[in-house]
Amino acid sequence: MSVAKSLPHDAAKLHVTGAARYIDDIPTPTGTLHLAFGMSEVACGTITAMNLDKVRAADGVVAVMVADDLPFANDVSPSAHDEPLLAVDTVHYLGQPLFLVIATSHLAARKAARLGDIEIAEQTPILTIDQALAADSRFEEGPRIWTKGDVDTALTGAAHRLQGTIEMGGQEHFYLEGQAALALPQDDGEMVVHSSTQHPTEIQHKVADALGLAMHDVRCEVRRMGGGFGGKESQGNALAVGCAVAARLTGKPCKMRYDRDDDMTITGKRHDFRIDYDVGFDGDGRVTGVDFTHATRCGWALDLSLPVADRAMLHADNAYLLPNARITSHRLKTNTQSATAYRGFGGPQGVVGIERMMDHIAATLNLDPIVVRQRNYYAEMDGAVGQNTRGTRFGGEHSPKTAGQTTPYGMEVTDFILHGMTDALLKSSDYAARKAAVAKFNAENTVLKRGIAFSPVKFGISFTLTHLNQAGALVHVYQDGSIRMNHGGTEMGQGLFQKVAQVAASRFGVDVSTVKITATDTGKVPNTSATAASSGTDLNGMAVQIACDTIRDRIAAFIAEQYETTADNVIFADGKVTVNDATMTFAEAVLLAYSNRVSLSATGFYKTPDLEWDRIKGQGRPFFYFAHGCAVTEVVIDTLTGENRILRADILHDAGASLNPDIDIGQVEGGYVQGAGWLTTEELVWDDKGRLRTHAPSTYKIPACSDRPDIFNVALWDQPNPAKTVYRSKAVGEPPFMLGISAFLALSDAISSCGEGYPALDAPATAEAVLDAVTRVRNG
Repeated sequence: MSVAKSLPHDAAKLHVTGAARYIDDIPTPTGTLHLAFGMSEVACGTITAMNLDKVRAADGVVAVMVADDLPFANDVSPSAHDEPLLAVDTVHYLGQPLFLVIATSHLAARKAARLGDIEIAEQTPILTIDQALAADSRFEEGPRIWTKGDVDTALTGAAHRLQGTIEMGGQEHFYLEGQAALALPQDDGEMVVHSSTQHPTEIQHKVADALGLAMHDVRCEVRRMGGGFGGKESQGNALAVGCAVAARLTGKPCKMRYDRDDDMTITGKRHDFRIDYDVGFDGDGRVTGVDFTHATRCGWALDLSLPVADRAMLHADNAYLLPNARITSHRLKTNTQSATAYRGFGGPQGVVGIERMMDHIAATLNLDPIVVRQRNYYAEMDGAVGQNTRGTRFGGEHSPKTAGQTTPYGMEVTDFILHGMTDALLKSSDYAARKAAVAKFNAENTVLKRGIAFSPVKFGISFTLTHLNQAGALVHVYQDGSIRMNHGGTEMGQGLFQKVAQVAASRFGVDVSTVKITATDTGKVPNTSATAASSGTDLNGMAVQIACDTIRDRIAAFIAEQYETTADNVIFADGKVTVNDATMTFAEAVLLAYSNRVSLSATGFYKTPDLEWDRIKGQGRPFFYFAHGCAVTEVVIDTLTGENRILRADILHDAGASLNPDIDIGQVEGGYVQGAGWLTTEELVWDDKGRLRTHAPSTYKIPACSDRPDIFNVALWDQPNPAKTVYRSKAVGEPPFMLGISAFLALSDAISSCGEGYPALDAPATAEAVLDAVTRVRNG
């Protein structure tokens, strides 16, 4: 079979040679126009005057549009219709689009966009979590609260109790390809849109609304993105709609792309969080009750903030059984960019909260943090053992499966496997000996200090908005035996297309080179869900499998009839079709079926089963299954400067029965580094006027190649998914991101060696933050 093989990414050669075509590389027709937004220089206020004469008179400008010029809907929101394409009367953040310039070149449009004479009656912006809480500026009338058990009694009756707070900043997506769109008007009023988007159907929908068209009049095509990470789930709407309305006005193709500074200034980020915890626990570190309070900075518009904040609550337990828990979530409205989806979709913030709490408990009791974590783990399913990619069997002692163990939102946990994974990783990473070596190093060195830490992840897989858990596919088999495949997922570098092609090849028993992967196209597969929630392969892989099986079964039935046998006796394998004692190539079988008028095209549709979720009550089964992982990270800090490095990372990740181990390992490596970057170097800074000061790579520091661990050991836990996923694989996009938390915890461990105080480190743990924490610890 083609699955379970480490095949290269389908566009690997195109990537490394520079031949891969992105939106800005698509050859455009003569006369294509270019767009740019004129942006607000004020974070909050009322527009009193807008003189755009200089803009209209600028070189190359063809037209300028303001909100009143838009023909139909002025909205690019993915949710609450509260996000106008162009501001109306008021502005809500610094960088908000006010007008749209249409010019003959990209440079001309950008230059003209800076010539607007805008008068705004400035008001005091709400920028921080504290300011929003004080002003009661929020989405939803009050906080969302989910409760399990009797929290107050558990806290007052606990043998030990402590409180703490952790703040964590947002994160810029920093996809290599910026936001971009190209709209091509058709001769019958229809519109074709090429967009760098994770959600083609939403682009189709928003463009149709903006043009007063039905969705069948708009087609959105996406071949690939140069990265997305959630930042292209909704943030591409403005460019696509802007291009479409400009194309309708001028009758010419219209193209728009943000420069990096504009991209960072306009688009949303990961949500900032502050998490307070009040926890009761016994002398062994077992949690008896916990009260979490999440404060989420959502920005000026709703976007996807409600489900993001919900998922932070859903992952507030991470890998730990909490007998009594209360989770309170404040969704706060501020005059900053509208925060949006980002890899993990709120889950990482919830996980950081409880991982900090577990570390704090361990420090209070003077216990190894891993021991505290293991004592609070969910019980493991019976017989859970695994095998790493090198073929060595491993598995530790496993707790017996506990009937009825539930999450704080009432979902029974039956597929937990972190006990065995933790034992295996601690052994393979030589944790005990290295922890002793770290202690020895710290005792002998006064300036450099090392730290080592472990963190696990249990991440739920499915969209929490249940109706999004569906996918469609279209598969054609041509008379020469070649296969053309289309589905609703989008390729953003994660290897989705290759993995799904491997599924198709396996269903027909042919080599993956037989399968042609085509651009995602709303004209071929309708009503697609975003490629998000780590569910791209789960959903689209199953839809493709169903379509392929339909065609294969038709061919089998025909051949069985010809050979007077049953379809079960027709075998597809190794590029051949075998029936009784006869063998033919797959291409010969296909040609024979075609010649006898057997349909060789089929659609496939899949919906995730067994989901039920009430987000208001915070009860149900929002996830089909859980993916797991664990990591050990070792770091070193300079106590004189706060500078630090990751020395080594050991990761064991649960990808189920991996469809493509090398691609999955690549996702684990990238997710870890991106997660560590969020928590260590990536600092977003706004001034008191609401201007983003870290709006370029010169001031915003994503991890570079030199920031990856010098020793980087990654293995996959080879255990099939108990849930009935495609070939029993598991999602691998988002869960590894949270393994980067171990780097943050390792920095805290290193700081702890400087004195008696608890570091209480906030994120990002920049060099300055590390130095401040060292000073605090030394001062007790």
